[in-house]
This record gives sequence, C-alpha cells and structure tokens, in this order.
Amino acid sequence: MDAALTEAVAERVGEGTSPSLQLDGFRGSLDLLLSLARAQRIDLARLSVPDLVTQLAAALERAGGEITLGQKGTWVVMAAWLVWLRSRLLLPAGPVDKEADAEGDQLRERLLALQQAQALAGWLERRPQLGRDVFARGQPEFTALLGDAGPVVAERHEVDVVEFLWAGLALFDDTPKPTTTAPPYRPPWLDLYSVVEARDRIRHVLSEASDPTPMQRLLPPDDGAGEGEGPPRSPLRLRSGWAGTLIACLELAKQGEVATAQDGSFAPILVSRIPAAEPAGRNHGDADGRNGSSPG
Repeated sequence: MDAALTEAVAERVGEGTSPSLQLDGFRGSLDLLLSLARAQRIDLARLSVPDLVTQLAAALERAGGEITLGQKGTWVVMAAWLVWLRSRLLLPAGPVDKEADAEGDQLRERLLALQQAQALAGWLERRPQLGRDVFARGQPEFTALLGDAGPVVAERHEVDVVEFLWAGLALFDDTPKPTTTAPPYRPPWLDLYSVVEARDRIRHVLSEASDPTPMQRLLPPDDGAGEGEGPPRSPLRLRSGWAGTLIACLELAKQGEVATAQDGSFAPILVSRIPAAEPAGRNHGDADGRNGSSPG
C-alpha cells in the first residue's frame, strides 16, 4: 500500500481515535483500516478475523473507564463492518441467495440500531450529570467535594425576637383551655334480630314440633308468622329476621342439633330436630339393675 495514500487517509479519518492494530499486511488504527477497506485500497483476503477480534478485545480491556461507552460501541461497529466485508469475499459468485440477502438486511438493521443507541448514549453523556455538573437541593458543590466532611460554614437562621417572646410567655399562661362540650358520637340504634335470639327460638319451636318445620315458621312472631300483636317491624327488622334465622339454622346443623332439607330450587327449607343419643353406659346400667346382677 502506498505510504502517501495511507497518510492522506489517516489525516481524513482522524487516526488515533480508535485502537491500533497489527495485522498481516496492515499496521495502523481501526478506523483507518475500515476506510481503506471501503475504498477497496487493501486486500481483505489477507485479513485475519481471529486476530482482529483478539486485538480489539485487548484494546477494550486496556481502555477501561478512560474511554466512554459510546466510543467503545463505535469500535465494535467498525469491527463488525470489517468482518462483514471480509465475509463477502468468502461467498461464491452466483445468484443471490434470498436467505442470505435477508440475513444481510437484518445485520444492517441491527448495525443501524446500534448506531442510534450510540448516538443516544453520547447525547446522555453530554447532558449535565447529577453530582458533577448540577447538584440536588441541600447539596452544594463544596459539600459534594468534601464528602463526609460537610459544609464549612453553618447556615444562619433569622429569629424574630418579638415572636420568640410571645411564644415564651405562652408557656407560662395558666388560662384554662376551653373544653369541648359537644356530645360524643353514638351510632343510631338499629332494631335487628340477632342470631342468639334466632337460635333460642329455633330450639323452642322444634322442641314442640314433631314434624319437619318450614323455616318461615321459625321466624320471630312479629316478622312474618302472624302470631304477634301490634304493628309489624321495619323492613330492616324483617331482613335481619330471615338472615339471623338462616345463620342460626346453619350453625345448629353444623353442631348436629338440627337437620335441614330442601326438595328443589326455591322450595321451602324444612328444619327438623335431631334427638340426642343416650350414652351406652346408661343403658347397660339399667339392664343390670333390672336383671338384679352385680358386676362381681
């Protein structure tokens, strides 16, 4: 390669902004190599892709935090372009493969997306950084520089002497504070039918009934059975009577005192009392007493 041409291209692309490479037939920066490859001024067939990747990885590792993330991404994009140009020499001459063409389009789209991400990363790096260019409220610049040492000059607070004296006198004021005479809040009383009342009524009604009893007959007398005297209660009392009776029936059925049955949907619910079983020991003692025998 002509030395004069190399120097001219180096001046145009800005040699020194990318890592230096030493490959077979080339020695210089990465951006210079890419510019020569695009201008077809270098034989890419002699380019060793493994050596290129190895030297680029070593350069990225040596750069560390001295080089920005956007610049490192630019190096990777340039190396990807070189690998893509080198791979075109390996393809046989012939009709264009549709799948390969589609893969090439995808690669170009990814490279364009990477370039856009690099541009966005550069824009973010140029923005004012918190703690370096701008500072949060309550954190002046000298505080950030000193670290844990804190500010050197303490802040001054202006005190109103008159207001301070009035506040001090208020501490010695013996005037009793006005007491609140408003009556305390009490929730309104609701005439509800409790579950305890429903349970006691169910036990009382079933103790006198021999057949299964509809649940409607287990309601309180003034809530639908027509047995009570005086005007009927409020609609809330009626609803609480049904709800309390149903809950009490379920509770007694769970305890094994009553049994419930229903023939079909929306049919009356029948409630019957389950007689308590007598202990076995008591029956055995009665039989022994009648027979006149003793345990011995």
